[in-house]
Amino acid sequence: MQSGRPRGGSFWGALRGGRLLQDGAPGGPLLRLCVRLVRRPLLPAVRLWRRNIQLRVVAATLLISLSVVLALGFVVIAQVNKGLLDAKEEAAQSQAAGGFAVAQEKANAPATVDGPDAADSKVGRDASTWMNSLVKQLASGGQTAFEVVALGAGTGEQALPGAQGVKGARASGNVDPTASVPVGLRRAVDHATGTFKTFSEIRYTSGAGQKAPEPALVVGKRLTDINGDPYDLYYLFPLTQEEESLNLIKVTIVTAGLFVVVLLCGIAWLVVRQVVTPVRMAAGIAERLSAGQLQERMKVTGEDDIARLGEAFNKMAQNLQLKIQQLEDLSRMQRRFVSDVSHELRTPLTTVRMAADVIHDARVDFDPVTARSAELLAGQLDRFESLLADLLEISRFDAGAADLQAEPIDLRDVVRRVIDGAEPLAEHKGTRIRVLGDTQPVIAEADARRVERVLRNLVVNAVEHGEGRDVVVRLASAGGAVAVAVRDYGVGLKPGEATRVFNRFWRADPARARTTGGTGLGLSIAVEDARLHGGWLQAWGEPGGGSQFRLTLPRTADEPLRGSPIPLEPEDSRANRARAAAEEAGSAAPARPAEGADRSPIPPRSPVAGAVPVPTDPTALPGNGARVVARPAEQAPQEDRTDGR
Repeated sequence: MQSGRPRGGSFWGALRGGRLLQDGAPGGPLLRLCVRLVRRPLLPAVRLWRRNIQLRVVAATLLISLSVVLALGFVVIAQVNKGLLDAKEEAAQSQAAGGFAVAQEKANAPATVDGPDAADSKVGRDASTWMNSLVKQLASGGQTAFEVVALGAGTGEQALPGAQGVKGARASGNVDPTASVPVGLRRAVDHATGTFKTFSEIRYTSGAGQKAPEPALVVGKRLTDINGDPYDLYYLFPLTQEEESLNLIKVTIVTAGLFVVVLLCGIAWLVVRQVVTPVRMAAGIAERLSAGQLQERMKVTGEDDIARLGEAFNKMAQNLQLKIQQLEDLSRMQRRFVSDVSHELRTPLTTVRMAADVIHDARVDFDPVTARSAELLAGQLDRFESLLADLLEISRFDAGAADLQAEPIDLRDVVRRVIDGAEPLAEHKGTRIRVLGDTQPVIAEADARRVERVLRNLVVNAVEHGEGRDVVVRLASAGGAVAVAVRDYGVGLKPGEATRVFNRFWRADPARARTTGGTGLGLSIAVEDARLHGGWLQAWGEPGGGSQFRLTLPRTADEPLRGSPIPLEPEDSRANRARAAAEEAGSAAPARPAEGADRSPIPPRSPVAGAVPVPTDPTALPGNGARVVARPAEQAPQEDRTDGR
């Protein structure tokens, strides 16, 4: 089997493969241009069709009523046409039967010399003269109601020049006999007895003043002349009057049908408007309610179902306004309580701090138990002060009083200060902090104090939960965004924890103690700082495989984010390593790492920030500070991880 060749031919295979829609494919840009040209004028109509229920109802009414009117019109016209033709055929057959009887009676009449019928006698006249006289006499009783044509026996063609007898064709009223009588009817009359009929057109000779052909009913029969020779006699009945009557009926039906369709559409428009108008009013008021205008209400008139809907809507809006006001008052009281308590506790805390410092400085003179108590007292007071500071910061965020002082900063300087501050803890844990992507400036308009607080929290947490393994801080800049990712290789996060790790006071295992004295509000404050910048703070983790926290900020203040230059899931995750191993299956076996090599499982990577690609990150969604990456279900959960962030 050949590879790389689309099935079903070059054109259809390329169409199935999508190559005709690519830039490099023949006709790709042209097809896309045609699609855009067709789609552009249709988009407003499609949008109006989707959003306007009144238009859809009226359009459906128009189509249904038009279909009904067309069906009824066809049925009525068909019945009228059939009735007119049946009546015409009955009258024509009766008239033609009388004419055939008169013609045959004249042919069978005895010969006379004298008398008033001398012109019609058989004596002294040949068959041709008698035939001419017969056609004129029969046509004179029609008075334009019919025409008479006599054709000689046989095919009915014109006789040759100089021929005698009744071989020629004779007609009244400048009718072209051979063109007006169909060949099929002539053959039927020539080969059988009886009366035959068919529909045809009456065509006139040039002597008729270019008279237009007319539809007609042709009735014919085989007769004999005065000499006993056969000939064909035809009656041609014009259908002009019936056609005019049918056209008048058609115009009447079309006019009445259009009037009925327009009337039905108008009725549907008015009826639907009575229902749609209150619904539109309710939708507009609901939008204003969602925008915060809680005093909006619907205007209710009458006692019908729409009025009951309006009353129910107004009651719902009133109850919603009451509940929201109660929640706002409760939230305001809670924020004020937290703020007041935090401020009020500072004074006694300062006094306790002074006394604790005195006791802590004199602990060398105490017995071991008392000295240890003095140390614990000083440590818990430090934690208490940090908790008060975090509570005050949280209360500012809740009250909307947080202030952002953004200025152009180089995130490399912020990362260096954070790492310098976390070095003592890292040395105590036996952890090495590595920095990647710091060879080029990473500039962004941000509040240096808040960004440093976020990164300090992330790095300290990574060191604390990294279990002595390396912690990697990666910086990158691309497009209109900058990012800093902190990667550790500790216990990681279980499925679902990445969405809860930013909750206040959340801990994966409440039984575990905080070795560094965390307050449980660090990540909550960090995510609020990120949102204050218009950025994202997101988490990823897998059990036993560590975690990665990514801070993404816009390069320019108030610029919306569209992506992050660093993927949320690192390249050395289990899923990515499994995909890489599957791609390299069958190729050269990977070389074993040399003894004494770096214990960090980080693959080789260029440290240049500009070389970091900008991947498509489906987890990078605006306005959301936490996303979790799905892990295989068969992975067994390992040791619970304490948040402490």
